[in-house]
Amino acid sequence: MSQSELFLVNGRLLDPATGVDGVRTVHVVDGRIRSISADLPSNTQGVKVIDCAGKLVLPGFIDLHAHLREPGEEYKETILTGARSAVAGGFTAVVAMPNTRPPIDNAHLVRFVLDRAAEAGLARVYPSGAISKGQEGKDLAEIGDMVQAGAVCITDDGRPVMDPALMRRALEYAKTFDLPVMVHEEDLHLAAGGCMNEGAVSTRLGLRGSPNVAEDAMVLRDIELCALTGGRLHIAHLSTAGSVRAVRDAKRRGLRVTAEATPHHFTLTDEAVGTYDTRAKMCPPLRTQADVDAVLVGLADGTIDAIATDHAPHSAVEKDVEFERAANGIVGLETALPLTLALVRSGAISLMRAVELLSLGPAKAFGLPGGRVAEGEVADLAIVDPEAEWRVDPARFESKGRYTPFEGWTLRGRVDLTLVGGAIVYESKESGR
Repeated sequence: MSQSELFLVNGRLLDPATGVDGVRTVHVVDGRIRSISADLPSNTQGVKVIDCAGKLVLPGFIDLHAHLREPGEEYKETILTGARSAVAGGFTAVVAMPNTRPPIDNAHLVRFVLDRAAEAGLARVYPSGAISKGQEGKDLAEIGDMVQAGAVCITDDGRPVMDPALMRRALEYAKTFDLPVMVHEEDLHLAAGGCMNEGAVSTRLGLRGSPNVAEDAMVLRDIELCALTGGRLHIAHLSTAGSVRAVRDAKRRGLRVTAEATPHHFTLTDEAVGTYDTRAKMCPPLRTQADVDAVLVGLADGTIDAIATDHAPHSAVEKDVEFERAANGIVGLETALPLTLALVRSGAISLMRAVELLSLGPAKAFGLPGGRVAEGEVADLAIVDPEAEWRVDPARFESKGRYTPFEGWTLRGRVDLTLVGGAIVYESKESGR
């Protein structure tokens, strides 16, 4: 049987790039899509045939925001385990954040990430580089060298760029490479050490809160710097109604601004902190229902370009402590799909829009390959059973991370197969194949 050729038959193909939505046969040869047809293949002798009846055939998902922790914090995650988690969630590509130890602020470490990803041979891993040396917010990192080595964006994610002059220079310099600048928007003075959203819940729990304006003010500042420089600005993990309004206005002005939202920010509110649950501690914090509603509108109307996971694994050392001392971040690669499909069932977005937000949207935002299922394209695909129910058990995650506020939830929607370059890199044990 040919290992470089296969047919996917009887599946419902959705391709947001072309608008195709229907049962199709996808013929993959040597890692690329040879043909897409409404007919079943006439001759399959010696060729692998995968019956996708009742399943969705989708472009592989692309995560613009994942923390893979390597180098330096391999006890939390490695590029290998992160890539395993990615393909288990249907993600064929992830952008690795640079807040490692040491930070990825030079070409050598960019190449290190690419080498580790090649060794893993699973999801495509695109490195990002730091905006500032050591992510200290003082001097620009060697952006040109990192781009030449393979960095697809620059970001100090995990930390805001507090110095507006440095942010301006970053946008100007990155513009020469047509490179997006991803920003973590948090005014540290306004946040004032808050460990959750400022509001009724933080008051009830007696925890210091971070107000919406800590995010909103930085978003507005950087949009104006984007207008000044003509650079490309990408706003990470939008969480407030004010930020959504600001991005919507920036797009109306024709600025080169893109944005992402995470499943936890469009699914949960600050009520999830409940009894000081560190699984619900992240930055930006979970906000109010009004903010969640605004994010949902932004996802539906095109204000928000991508769903990103902000996958951020931690160990018990960082999470099994008092809420104020606990690290920010949760794992998200393996729960993103069903949480997104829940929006479809609620009527918040269409199924095609959900697929676009997970694939074509992020590809376009960063100018990455993928996000399409069309003849001649690389066969990066996710085969999804949209009705399969499963209980979230972190012990079964491919990630080393175990902290998720969705532990114990029953979710609908499971990735059965993930293909990268036509090769099957993940197959669910529950798929029945």
